[in-house]
Amino acid sequence: MAARSVRRIVGAVDIAAKHGLTPARISALYLERETNGFPEIVGHRGRARQWDEGEVDKWFDSREPSRLQQHKPPVLDPDTLLNGPQASRYCGYKNRQQVTTYRRDHPGYFPEPDVVEELGTPEKPIRREKWRVRTLDAWLATRPGSGRRAVSGRTTPSLPDVPVDGDPDELLGASQAAALLGFKSINSFSSSLAQGNLPLLKTVDALTEKGGRRRWTRRRVLEQKAAREAR
Repeated sequence: MAARSVRRIVGAVDIAAKHGLTPARISALYLERETNGFPEIVGHRGRARQWDEGEVDKWFDSREPSRLQQHKPPVLDPDTLLNGPQASRYCGYKNRQQVTTYRRDHPGYFPEPDVVEELGTPEKPIRREKWRVRTLDAWLATRPGSGRRAVSGRTTPSLPDVPVDGDPDELLGASQAAALLGFKSINSFSSSLAQGNLPLLKTVDALTEKGGRRRWTRRRVLEQKAAREAR
């Protein structure tokens, strides 16, 4: 007798991270469900809506190719540097602040900048992030979402092997923390972090000088791992 598949319930943040959108856009699609056929919710977690992941995936698969999938970036030198608004337009987004939104709301989803310019004053610091065209092209080729994966034929990069018994004070990046916590991808880790499901990692132990990437000690990550397993 075949085992029944387990229905996975997901929120707007999970759906957004998987399909390269924003939680606000998922909410908008739901509110427009009478005209677009977006799936009904199956419940709530607190005040957050939840959906059957399988039904949502079917809905996305049944849609016509999206504007983003059809978008062809302009031909530029691979080493050309683009700021946030320029990178948003290059990737095909109408919202000039889309890259900024990804960086703020979905840590780890969009690539880290290649160059960070420190502007302003110590009292009012300003950071200008820039990406090389080659970095954006690599991300576009592997951007989450079933349609994009089908076009690119590539898979999400695997997470590194991270030993549990290493130096407890060693600083770990997002991909290392994701691996140590048992996530299958950096996107699922970032989604869980954004939803507040990893409360011990809200505190960051360090930021890298280049790009301001977050780092946590192995001790903190293992404490979070123990807390998850104790649920």
